[in-house]
Amino acid sequence: MYLEFRHLRSIRAIHEAGGLARAADILNITQSALSHQIKGLEDQVGMELFQRRSKPMRLSPAGLKLLRLAERILPEIAATEEEFRAMQSGRSGRMHIAIECHACFDWLFPVLDSFRGAWPEVDVDIRLRLAFDAIEALRREEVDFVISSDPVALPGVTFTPLFDYEPKFVCARGHRLAENDWIEAEDFADEIVLHYPVERAKLDIFTQLLTPARVEPRGTRPVELTEVILMLVAAGRGVTVLPDWVLGKYKSNPDYVIRPITEGGLTKRMYAATRDEDVAKPYIAHMMRLSRTEPVKLQRA
Repeated sequence: MYLEFRHLRSIRAIHEAGGLARAADILNITQSALSHQIKGLEDQVGMELFQRRSKPMRLSPAGLKLLRLAERILPEIAATEEEFRAMQSGRSGRMHIAIECHACFDWLFPVLDSFRGAWPEVDVDIRLRLAFDAIEALRREEVDFVISSDPVALPGVTFTPLFDYEPKFVCARGHRLAENDWIEAEDFADEIVLHYPVERAKLDIFTQLLTPARVEPRGTRPVELTEVILMLVAAGRGVTVLPDWVLGKYKSNPDYVIRPITEGGLTKRMYAATRDEDVAKPYIAHMMRLSRTEPVKLQRA
């Protein structure tokens, strides 16, 4: 049996209208065309689909089976068509995010709260397990938006600047370096550096300062959470370097001393990496705008 969506729509329309004439008007076809269509379908089925002598027309047992099929399938088809229209208009889509930056959660969650309100039909997710392979995951289309401070030239991938930030030194009040106006590479030689559990190539303090200066700290200790890093710093267990947007709320805390690194300070830039073909999508562009403004609010706090 060769069954088309138009057959299911016709069965449903005749059932709802109670007759061929009104159903033909609903379907915007002639009554004779609808009658011919139903006769052809009955020939395929090998039995009548309607009890034509009854008024209104009633479905036969075979017709009822097709009606149940229509009521199950046609709403799914309509929903899929609407999803396609939304995708074509840029109202819906997928935005799975990978982050190469532990501290970015401080500004990312407020961004996503605003984003969901503006784009409720976009499927948003954060793929934590892909953080260590984020750019390749982007190229494999496992994620759609990568937050990174390490742009690389790759075919098919665009790195869009978001904002600049300053990595800053943090130690406990009373620490030997607390009286310094700024911190130099050599000052880390006798320190335990507390940092996020990522490779050194992803840590600003190493890429921007210690590795170029060929300075090795006395020790390092990876710590998962920002709050735990700062708790250990306050307890005198080590020092750390964190981005300025994290430290805004700690500037007036008497437990900590925050200093620039080098006399002129260090500056890094955060980027959003997307596939070339996705850059112009309206919801991707809006996510980038939000990702530029929210971190700046935290930096100014």
